[in-house]
Amino acid sequence: MLALTPGRGPESGGTKVTIVGENLSAGSIVSVYFGNQTCELYRRSMSEIVCFAAPSLMGAGPVQVSLSVDRAKAPGSLTFEYIEDPTVQSIEPLWSIASGHTTLTVTGTNLDVVQEPRVRVKYAGHESVNVCKVLNTTTISCFAPSLKADYTAHQEAIKHVDEFGFVFNNVQALLTYNNTGFVYYPNPYLEPLSLSGVLEQKPGAPIILKGRNLVPSASGGARLNYTVLIGDTPCSLTVSDTQLLCEPPNLTGQHKVLVQVGGLHISPGEVHIRSDSLLTMPAILSIAAGGGLLLIIVVIVLLAYRRKSHENDLTLKRLQMQMDNLESRVALECKEAFAELQTDINELTSDLDRAGIPFLDYRTYAMRVLFPGIDDHPVLRELEVPGSGQANVEKALKQFAQLVNNKVFLLTFIRTLETQRSFSMRDRGYVASLIMTSLQGRLEYATDILKHLLSDLIERNLESKNHPKLLLRRTESVAEKMLTNWFAFLLHKFLKECAGEPLFMLFCAIKQQMEKGPIDSITGEARYSLSEDKLIRQQIEYKTLTLSCVNPDNENSPEIPVKVLNCDTITQVKEKILDAVYKNMPYSSRPRATDMDLEWRQGRTARVVLQDEDITTKIEGDWKRLNTLMHYQVSDRCVVALVPKQMSSFIIPSSASFPRSISRYGMDVPFRSTPTSPDSPHSRVPMLTPDLESGVKIWHLVKNHDHGDQKEGERGSKMVSEIYLTRLLATKGTLQKFVDDLFETLFSTVCRGTALPLAIKYMFDFLDEQADRHGIHDMDVRHTWKSNW
Repeated sequence: MLALTPGRGPESGGTKVTIVGENLSAGSIVSVYFGNQTCELYRRSMSEIVCFAAPSLMGAGPVQVSLSVDRAKAPGSLTFEYIEDPTVQSIEPLWSIASGHTTLTVTGTNLDVVQEPRVRVKYAGHESVNVCKVLNTTTISCFAPSLKADYTAHQEAIKHVDEFGFVFNNVQALLTYNNTGFVYYPNPYLEPLSLSGVLEQKPGAPIILKGRNLVPSASGGARLNYTVLIGDTPCSLTVSDTQLLCEPPNLTGQHKVLVQVGGLHISPGEVHIRSDSLLTMPAILSIAAGGGLLLIIVVIVLLAYRRKSHENDLTLKRLQMQMDNLESRVALECKEAFAELQTDINELTSDLDRAGIPFLDYRTYAMRVLFPGIDDHPVLRELEVPGSGQANVEKALKQFAQLVNNKVFLLTFIRTLETQRSFSMRDRGYVASLIMTSLQGRLEYATDILKHLLSDLIERNLESKNHPKLLLRRTESVAEKMLTNWFAFLLHKFLKECAGEPLFMLFCAIKQQMEKGPIDSITGEARYSLSEDKLIRQQIEYKTLTLSCVNPDNENSPEIPVKVLNCDTITQVKEKILDAVYKNMPYSSRPRATDMDLEWRQGRTARVVLQDEDITTKIEGDWKRLNTLMHYQVSDRCVVALVPKQMSSFIIPSSASFPRSISRYGMDVPFRSTPTSPDSPHSRVPMLTPDLESGVKIWHLVKNHDHGDQKEGERGSKMVSEIYLTRLLATKGTLQKFVDDLFETLFSTVCRGTALPLAIKYMFDFLDEQADRHGIHDMDVRHTWKSNW
């Protein structure tokens, strides 16, 4: 014996070993031994003996190879090494198509010791095998076997194979490798190119092959490898779910179209690519005639242009002047916006007063949360039953209260109500509020009931296969509404001691920042706004005035300075005066602007009642503009007073020195008339439709954007509307500190004292327990639950 190949193989045996030597065909009985195991003889000749290695009894390691002929031992000593059986760790991809022959990449260990590796599939009682190629020790490349079963009845269905494995010499462990969900997708199907079988194409035009099942719906990055041949030439492909887009090569004539994918070869037909035809003489003459006609038209146009060039120059000059004016206005607006951005935040904070925060008492606060919009609810009144049924009703209510305090009854009662189709969203909220009202004295019991209901809600959400993040997004159950009321009860102290003050300061800061500039009393649009939709996108001329307001409590005390704008309506001025005079008083204790009149005083006798609408109101066409301080020509440092409506009935005396625009209407006309002032702008809705009595529309600073009869000057004053968006930056930058203070108070535990919101922490811990109970470990889902709450 001179040599043997290969020199190693798997310990399960089956390796086809070739022993090379001389005169190996001599003798009648030949035996080859690998250690103590006999190598199964396959064939022999003068120069070689081929046999199959037996499994190793000693495991992995080298063994001596010996040859005996007719009981005589042949000279020579060779060694064969048993290697640990190959293993398979992963297969990519875990799918193929019914025709097979797609590439599978198999990774594992000791894969290079396998001779002629193959992959096998068994489906519906039929087995199919295909070849593999060894790439290195850890990787082989296989071609997926095709399905031999009759699957025509379910061609569009996905096939899950019965068995999937590998033929690796004599390694039995990998014959069935069923820890993988290998599936077969339907074969791609291509529609015929045309009814006649031949598609007419222009040179360079893409060829579109339509079909279905072109891209299997498998996960991962693996895709089918398509090859489209036009004749014998491949084309560049773009693959989608329903079509193949082929960029054809530079060919002409008729060619067969062949699509190859895996082991599937499909010919949807032939394509005929027409060649570019040369221009004929009639076509050349037609082009020449058309060119001559075009040249004549161009000459005529040039002559017409020359005649009108002077008019065009004048038009360009006018446009240039308009552009210069527009640039000047844009530059002015940019300068003003830049100056506003530099405004120190201290200018705002120094004017805010932290006194007089309008906290509601607990009873009013709870009723507004439980029963919003109902001021006199029956739960606040004594039980009154007409007739002689008072005792029976009270007895029934006591018995029902005992049932409500029974946990089993209350849970069954709520679940039964929620199963009724007629149980509306409004009914759910009402029932939840009544239950929480009755259990307010037993919050431990109410909390236990709430946890049971929330646990049921979470289980129903998960059982219905809804996405976990959708839980608690909308308040659609009694449990969610009860949770809202539960939080309202337990967080009242936190709101009053901690969160209420920064929230109120943010409200005051927003109000004061907005009132620094004009606010349209009708549409709600403002110069300083946080909303792009409510930003005044016009140049509004205005000036800040300081009015001296008579103290309503003591007219002999010093007058109170109030900052207003000369473009403010009378109602807006009254509200600013109320804010200044009653700044340390809760809102509920202040008089309303609609119950007061604004008097403009000069001396002790000359007084004029200013109103949003009176006989001096300007009407242009079908538009009526609300009166402002500018309309009345009120100047800086004027004296004004707020008086109740029934006390204000002054007539302008003839000696009064008010502006001529007021006194020209006659001395005998009382300015105190039936109140026609609109409500507060905070509750006003846009009055853009004609009034039923007068047939006019009311406006303040800007008219409705959709109104088409604006003058040219009004439209031109808008400029490029986006230039005003810098005001949003000024407003948001000024208010940033108050927003930061609010969120610092809400989410920080510093300086909270005894008002730490333990209710929130308690409920968050309950949500974490429910998530652990249901095996939800995605932190995004848990965060979404808490955010939705």
